[in-house]
Formats: sequence, C-alpha cells, structure tokens
Amino acid sequence: MTAAADLALILEAAREAGELALKMRDAGLEIAYKAGDSPVTNADLAADALLKRRLGEARPDYGWLSEETADDDRRLSDHRLFVVDPIDGTRAFLGGQPWWVVSVAVVEGDRPSAGVVFAPQLDETYAASAGGGATLNGQPIRVSDTDVLEDCGIVSNARLFSRDGWPTPWPPMRVASRNSTAYRMCLVAGGTFDAALTLIPKHDWDLAAADLIAGEAGAVVCDHLGHPFAYNRPTPRQSSLLCANPRIAPLILDRVRHIPVAQPRP
Repeated sequence: MTAAADLALILEAAREAGELALKMRDAGLEIAYKAGDSPVTNADLAADALLKRRLGEARPDYGWLSEETADDDRRLSDHRLFVVDPIDGTRAFLGGQPWWVVSVAVVEGDRPSAGVVFAPQLDETYAASAGGGATLNGQPIRVSDTDVLEDCGIVSNARLFSRDGWPTPWPPMRVASRNSTAYRMCLVAGGTFDAALTLIPKHDWDLAAADLIAGEAGAVVCDHLGHPFAYNRPTPRQSSLLCANPRIAPLILDRVRHIPVAQPRP
C-alpha cells in the first residue's frame, strides 16, 4: 500500500474521530484518571475504538499502538502499524481550550510514512507523507527561518529555562505553552513558532505523526542529544524532544545536550 493511500485513509479517520469527540463533549463527559493522575474520558476511548475499527478494517495486516489500547508486543513483528493518540491534550479538551488533537501515523519499519494531526476546534488538519511535503488544510507549510535564540518563539514550559544548572543563561525568548505535544510540533512545522522543547520522556503516540509532518516541513526532530527517533521498539517512548527549524536547532542542542535527562527503560 502506498503512503499516499495510507494518508488518505488516516485523514478521513482522524476527522471522524475528532468530530465524534466534539459531539461527546457537548453531550457531557465521563472522566477517569490513569496512573500519574492523567485524565481519560469516554470520548478518548470512543475515538480510540472508532479509529481501531475503521483503520483495522481497511488495513487488517497493519499493527496497532495507541495510548488508550493495551500494548501488544506482537506489533514488533509488523512491518507497518498505526500509531495513534485519539486525543492528545486531554486536559485542554476537558477545559474547553482548542489545543488538543487527534494524532494518527503509519509507521513503516521504524519511521513514520504517513501522518495526520487534526485539531477539531481549530479546524486545522496537518498532514504529510514521506517525501511528499507537509500541509495545513491542504496548503504547503514550511518552518521559519529564524537564526538566533533572542526573541525566538519556543513552545515549552517557561520554568525550564529559569531552573538552576544551565551553564549559560537563556536569552529572552517568547515562550508559550500548548497542551498537545503533537500540536506544538505542528506549530513549528507551520512556522508559527521556531522550536518546541521538552526534556521529559514522550511516548511514540505523542510524536510519530508530528515527527513526519515537522520533518517534511524542514524541521529538525530529535532528542536532546540530537538523535532522531526510531519507532516500534519494545518500549514506545523517547527520552526528550527538540523540534526546531534547522538554523536554531544547533543552538538549542549546544545548550541541552549535557543536561541530565531521564532515560526510557529498555
């Protein structure tokens, strides 16, 4: 199956899942909490079930990895698999903020070949296929050309830059917060921000679709050591995230590569 055909499939499925989540929120949500006090709603679970059914029927030979489905190590033998976060940014979803998305990727081998990040409240659909460029609502997008850290726009936790331990203080930057990791990366892909940075682990379902979208838009996507991500590993988690335009990515890496970061379990 071609990446273009997979992209068409996940575009339609992601929009269906997002529209379902909106309808369920309007009707009233049931909320539970997972380990670490992370909320999950009946809309998360319903969107996950819709995507699993819809995508599984279309591609029964593809594996499956999702935040809301128990992991099955049989996926490790699958050459292609769907990597899904039915609602990335559940706290924003619960609070009525628009910064939540449906994130769906096809991973082939250890890299994404098609990806969609759909923000239903904003009616923004970011999409990419490997080698095909990245789009927002069907229009090509590209990263910014900012080449200095001073006054750059970065999506991160502002407290990160003021904590002790930085050999060189960070210059003044425009730091903004967004709940969804995938959406942060897409904002870099579209040039709205210059970089996104987190030094805490992120799961594959947070990253895979947006990794491809940002990369196709010209971004550097890697961990704090500059290593690109490999997906469909036994532990579906990456140690950290830098997503930035190629001019300022080295400037950020120079500052963060020696900072101790918690590593994922093997």
